[in-house]
Amino acid sequence: MSQYNLDRIFQPCCVAVVGASESTGSIGNALMKNLIAGGFKEKLLPVNPKYHTVHGMSVVESVSSLETGVDLAVIATPIHTVPDIVQECVEKKIAGAIVISAGGKEVGEKGRKIEEQIRTTAHAGGLRIVGPNCLGIIRPNVMLNASFASEMPDIGDLAFVSQSGAICTAILDLALKEHIGFSHFVSIGSMLDVDFGDLIDYLGNDPSAKSILLYIESLTNFRKFMSAARAVSRVKPIIVLKAGRSAAGAEAAASHTGAMAGEDAVYDAAFKRAGIVRVDTIQDLFDCAELMAKQPRPLGPRLAIVSNGGGPGVMATDTLASHGLEPAPLAPETFQKLDAFLPPFWSRNNPIDILGDASAKRFRRTLEICFDGKDTDGVCVILAPQALTDPISVAKTLASMMKGRRYPVFACWMGGKSIVRALQILNTAGIPTYETPERAVRAFLYMVDYAQNTADLMEIPPKLTRDIVFDPEKVRPLLDNAPEDTFMQQSDVTKVLSAYGLPVIRTETAGTEDEASRLGRAMGYPLVMKLHSPDITHKTEAGGIRLDLRSDADVRAAFAGIVESAHRYKPQARIDGVTMQPFFSNPDFEILLGAKRDANFGPVIVFGMGGIFTEVLKDRALGLPPINRLLARRMMQETKAWTLLQGYRNRPAADMERLEEMIIRLSQLLIDFPQIAELDMNPVLIKDGSPVAVDARILVSRAARPSPLHLVISPYPEEDETHLVTQEGTRLFIRPVRPEDAPLFQIFFKVLSPETIYSRFFSLIKELNPKMLARFTQIDYDREVALVAFGDDSGAERILGVARIMGDPDGKKGEFAVVVGDPWHGKGIGSYLLQNCLSIAQRMGFQKVWGVVLPENRSMRALGKKLGFQINQDPGAEKEFELVISLDKKTETRLVGQI
Repeated sequence: MSQYNLDRIFQPCCVAVVGASESTGSIGNALMKNLIAGGFKEKLLPVNPKYHTVHGMSVVESVSSLETGVDLAVIATPIHTVPDIVQECVEKKIAGAIVISAGGKEVGEKGRKIEEQIRTTAHAGGLRIVGPNCLGIIRPNVMLNASFASEMPDIGDLAFVSQSGAICTAILDLALKEHIGFSHFVSIGSMLDVDFGDLIDYLGNDPSAKSILLYIESLTNFRKFMSAARAVSRVKPIIVLKAGRSAAGAEAAASHTGAMAGEDAVYDAAFKRAGIVRVDTIQDLFDCAELMAKQPRPLGPRLAIVSNGGGPGVMATDTLASHGLEPAPLAPETFQKLDAFLPPFWSRNNPIDILGDASAKRFRRTLEICFDGKDTDGVCVILAPQALTDPISVAKTLASMMKGRRYPVFACWMGGKSIVRALQILNTAGIPTYETPERAVRAFLYMVDYAQNTADLMEIPPKLTRDIVFDPEKVRPLLDNAPEDTFMQQSDVTKVLSAYGLPVIRTETAGTEDEASRLGRAMGYPLVMKLHSPDITHKTEAGGIRLDLRSDADVRAAFAGIVESAHRYKPQARIDGVTMQPFFSNPDFEILLGAKRDANFGPVIVFGMGGIFTEVLKDRALGLPPINRLLARRMMQETKAWTLLQGYRNRPAADMERLEEMIIRLSQLLIDFPQIAELDMNPVLIKDGSPVAVDARILVSRAARPSPLHLVISPYPEEDETHLVTQEGTRLFIRPVRPEDAPLFQIFFKVLSPETIYSRFFSLIKELNPKMLARFTQIDYDREVALVAFGDDSGAERILGVARIMGDPDGKKGEFAVVVGDPWHGKGIGSYLLQNCLSIAQRMGFQKVWGVVLPENRSMRALGKKLGFQINQDPGAEKEFELVISLDKKTETRLVGQI
């Protein structure tokens, strides 16, 4: 539903508070008091005669008698009355409602049914709902306190969203103490309608919110959340505390919010993929909130530590070391300047220990040198109260030096009673304060993580050096005919993997000892024999593996021994015989590559150390399809196996591109076939650099959604590729943009004339910087259409033109842009690109597409007219033209006819 209605929730002109019983009347009164305190006295509408009077204003029991024009209704009545009130809100065309009432899905089936009634009514009427079971919302910069929290925090640029009302009140109390300001303060409750994805989108487009802080117990629409977070995290930091890391914690979170929680490691992988920074504790959340709200973000991890004591500096250094970092090395000129005035026994290194008798003046000179240098990304100032150091004087000195700082400066004033006044001075000056060096450094490092995430999001993935092909038609009947909820036959598993180019060792199946004997002679020795049973997962534990079989006698003895061991291990297990493979002697490495379907995030790829120690070592990394080379490499780099795979002692390095390719091929298999519930290749043996899977299993079960809706990240839409010939005879290949296209975009930009560049970008730019390249090539196919046209009659890929429709968060409207290289103007390329974009946008559910065109761009206006755009000119927009088209059935017919 529309994000416009969220505007009317967060910046309403008219508010109605609905409250009834004695049990909730006090909440209604508190809400009314808070609204009146914020200046809404003139904006509350006339109300029903049945009310509780508060300072001359009213809490209504019904909205049926309200005048039209209400933007927001705040409902604080028993939950069973809310469906009727929501119906009245819809009839009065109220834009949004905050439902404070508890007793929904978190209490069981009865509450769930009530919530479903509310959702159905609200959705049909276009009413957006925050809650139920929430504290409400606060917007300090518009003096809106539509919550029953008693105080309004300072105005700031930090947006905070929490599922827990208790966490909200705790953060709010901290904010008042530490002078932390907020742009938005939202208790989201049970997320019947408005969820984290909606709010990330909304806050991402609100310039008053510079950073976003989330407390999450569960998610609802996972795909929407990932889409919103991936878009917004490029421009604003998103910091998350996700509760429920342990099994018991996840169960508690589920009972609290009425939603199921997934495996915590999958959340880690999803947050990382979305560019989100995850903190571990509520203390970390508080500390990040303070640092983000008060200081600029660091560009890197180089930290200068200034302290009047050696011990605290060591503690800060140890915290850096635990994250694989060290304090920033001092530049020679910085060292010389410090050495010129500091006492002879200063630390002569970073941490800069200026000794226990340090005065405010010594702190000032030291910090001036640090600030003037160019070798740090942040400064941590640590003070331990000592007889010759005055905490208040040093705090005043630091506060006076903060103007114009380009990187974060934060303080750790250690102690208690003697530093209270100093902390007040620092907080008032906008300097974050921490009780211990460890907390201070951890908060800084979380911000460094965001800087690294941003850099990662801008990185261009390389192409594979060879083309890869898949054969889904060969796989489809194998999976369709596989029995559900059981592992596939080994021979079928091999066929599935081979069809997608995954290297699998030759595997044959024998049901009897005689069959095994014949196969052994045919395959040649040495051989490996393995138990073939759908009921026994771990063959080693069942005594189900025999290695290095070098004769027929070895084969027969191995068959008998495996069957006997399996029956002894699990008497009721089905034994279908054995599988036989060539013996792969002395591999250099053993890795695991597999996947499992997560109930929330869909298929998840697993990479890590393989072999019999997989469960013990727990060296693994997770990733979400779709995967490219860059993402595959990052997955591997997260494991300890990565270091070994570079080559160790006399063992040669693995072919890393082939491993990347294996992960990409597995990703595509999971994209194409949602019925794959589990897939396990363990071990994948690597010998002389080349990998091959020697044991593999696939479990098939019914998928809840068809491809590609089973994924939380939309994959490359191959169905939108098309080959055509224009009326002018130009052969074109039009396809969606890929991240790997960035180098082609740079080449394409060089053929654009200054006039074409100005028509597209409304300014003259000399090159596409990394941020622009990432924006133009890393496409969220759920909310954007981006097509590129190539000449279809040349061997080399050369971009001729690009068109895109950038969708609004609600998925109903989008802005188009088209650019064609100057050598190919007048060949109809722009027309075909835009027509294809419009057809795809219509299929995606877009209702309106618009764009702004400069007056001198006559060819674009002519194209718009040809395609049925309405052309408007805004008198106040410097004579720019706006082209608008509604995507209805008539539009579809016209576009199909022209294509």
